[in-house]
Amino acid sequence: MANGSRQAAWEFFGLELKRRREDAGLTQVELGLRVFVSGGYIGQFEQAIRKPQLDVAQRIDEALQTDGIFERMWRQLIDDRRYAEYFAATAELERLATVLCDFEPFVIPGLLQTAEYARAITLASNPFAPEGHIEEIVAARLERAQLLRGDTRPLYWAILHETALRVPVGGPAVMARQLRQLTMLSRERHALVLVLPYTAGAHAQMGKSLRLMEFADAPPTAYTEAVYSGNLLDDPAVVKRTRAAYDLLRVAALPPEASLALIESAAEDYERCASTT
Repeated sequence: MANGSRQAAWEFFGLELKRRREDAGLTQVELGLRVFVSGGYIGQFEQAIRKPQLDVAQRIDEALQTDGIFERMWRQLIDDRRYAEYFAATAELERLATVLCDFEPFVIPGLLQTAEYARAITLASNPFAPEGHIEEIVAARLERAQLLRGDTRPLYWAILHETALRVPVGGPAVMARQLRQLTMLSRERHALVLVLPYTAGAHAQMGKSLRLMEFADAPPTAYTEAVYSGNLLDDPAVVKRTRAAYDLLRVAALPPEASLALIESAAEDYERCASTT
């Protein structure tokens, strides 16, 4: 589904939610109390500013006795087999973000990946998948990466642990090209990439990835990921804590130029290794 038609479908979701809510004689605040979100969130759902999570759509069906219509619409709009189910809602939200901040302890973030790197990562976790499925996932990741190249691109911060630079995903040649892409995106000011070096020692997100998203007309969210699961967090107190953790990572990371120098040095090491094999 194209972005324009998908947004139109979400607008229909919002209009239908408003109609059903009013038919039930409920205000936004009253419905919000029944589904455990604020009345302001209900208003943002109705205006298609923000998309509800699946459990919220299910609770709306229960509160309005709508026989599962909002869950079915949610699944149709969010379901995209190119993305893991737990990441699909976040993939939708990142298109609306004005600021994106990623931290990755082990891999290059998806928005910064080359096709070769993305393919190597995908194959490692899907060794028996058909070739068409692998290509579909890689194509989706590259499509997402276009977000950083548009005129309305978000401000994008990426903090990588040095481990992500040192694990030779796909081999030395693939890693060299991947790291060169990081430096290019940084030099062209499409992204601000920082490196958390080994020498930083213990840090605020040991072994855990983190993404923060800010929006023009909606509260910020955070996303964390574990084994075949993800959590999209929008509780203001929790999001505030994740932002504080990210600030600690920023303080511990190398400055921008020193980070680029480390990335370029690692790329040169891989290039030398590739030339001798």
